[in-house]
Amino acid sequence: MPNHLIRHATLRQLQVFEAIVRLSSFTRAAEELFLTQPTVSMQIKKLAGAIGLPLFEHVGRNVVPTEAGHELYDACNRIFDALSNLEMKIDDLKGMKRGRLRISGITMAKYITPEVLGEFSRLYPGIDLSLKVTNRERVIERMLDNRDDLYILGQMSDYEVDVEMHPFSPNPLVVLAPRDHPLATRKNIPLEEIAREPFIIREPGSGIRDAMMRVFRAKDLRLKVRMELGSNEAIKHAIVGGLGLSVLSLHTMTLDGEDSPVAILDVEGFPILRQWYIVYPKGRELSLTAKTFLKYAAENEPGLRDKMRKKWPRIFGVEPHQ
Repeated sequence: MPNHLIRHATLRQLQVFEAIVRLSSFTRAAEELFLTQPTVSMQIKKLAGAIGLPLFEHVGRNVVPTEAGHELYDACNRIFDALSNLEMKIDDLKGMKRGRLRISGITMAKYITPEVLGEFSRLYPGIDLSLKVTNRERVIERMLDNRDDLYILGQMSDYEVDVEMHPFSPNPLVVLAPRDHPLATRKNIPLEEIAREPFIIREPGSGIRDAMMRVFRAKDLRLKVRMELGSNEAIKHAIVGGLGLSVLSLHTMTLDGEDSPVAILDVEGFPILRQWYIVYPKGRELSLTAKTFLKYAAENEPGLRDKMRKKWPRIFGVEPHQ
């Protein structure tokens, strides 16, 4: 049987199969692997033919692995873990001349991680870099599945695994309003007054949403939520459109100039000074490439903080909000 599978099954078929089981969807697996759905279906048909048993069955609208599928999924994870360890050891043998670094991070990481990776790439041009940006739940899923080398996340208290944490960048949360809003020129605006304004907030599960809600709940204040949006840029457009105020990361303003249509309000209890971290499961052996990037990021973190302090001295001139 092993020789039969070696001749008739491919690693690509196993990769497609693993993605379908993990994502519980042929469509989502096709999207993740940048394949068409007919191609995914054909790969699974060929793999099932090599195995000699069905690999999936339909339960209502869901696709679930058969008993043979569960056995194959366990074998796939062992195979991919072994290949990942081999790849890491080969990279170490090559030193920093060649190698691969896979990072996934929360959506907010897109505002600063590419800049840091660009500087790292100039120092080590032989390193193949990969950055996956998605929501917090998906990043945690990827970490649990050991899909990447390093992960960029915020608050650590809700996670399901023990992790090593390394500071990556400060992440202040600020209150934003249209530039022409009456509160834009006010100083030290009471939180009670802000709570009377309509708000646009992130979707449930967002770290930004959780942090801002804690601040208002601490004062027994309820927000007047006008709408929920899952995109920071969509929220900024809604602010400009006069639909309400919002709380977002200061990093969303990084590329905005002095003529930005969005203003940062001076509000009691803000900014909320949070932190991003580079994390990985505790006890995991890192590749030389990942260790080198961690060292680079640690050395670069004070510089990121200084850049932000110079650009927004008022924001960083206050004591951290707990």
